[in-house]
Amino acid sequence: MSADAPRLENEHSEGDRSEVDRTRSEVDWSERDRTERVETVVTVRCTGHVREAVGTHELEFEFPGKTLREFLDAFFEEYDVSKLLIAETEVEATARGWAPVPEDLPGTWRKNPEGEQTRPYARVCINGRFNEHFQGFDTELEDGDRVALVNPFMFCV
Repeated sequence: MSADAPRLENEHSEGDRSEVDRTRSEVDWSERDRTERVETVVTVRCTGHVREAVGTHELEFEFPGKTLREFLDAFFEEYDVSKLLIAETEVEATARGWAPVPEDLPGTWRKNPEGEQTRPYARVCINGRFNEHFQGFDTELEDGDRVALVNPFMFCV
């Protein structure tokens, strides 16, 4: 291009080009960071022992990520209630009862893997349904979803 030729607005000199490329690169990284750092806001409803430990029956909770697992990790980091809800072994997840369990149970019975099960009588629900009816702790949550952390008071006479 000759020195006398008019310069078009979208043309850049070599010095300008590196500035544009650097700016474009910085924009690409900030956009990539934004997509990698997804924040989700859910409504958390707590009952029984969990409500007592958290101090309220309902709250909005923002966490990094989109899955129930990421929500639970963030929530348990802020509120020390994991031992009220999550069983680490099959034995901790099993209720002891007086009635024998039939070999062929009616309906569909889904269970999370060991370490991702709830304690007897405790439940983690998403929009009113047990998490086991979705993809367990890998269930994707969306903004506005309701997560219920249930551990009722049990009174025996």
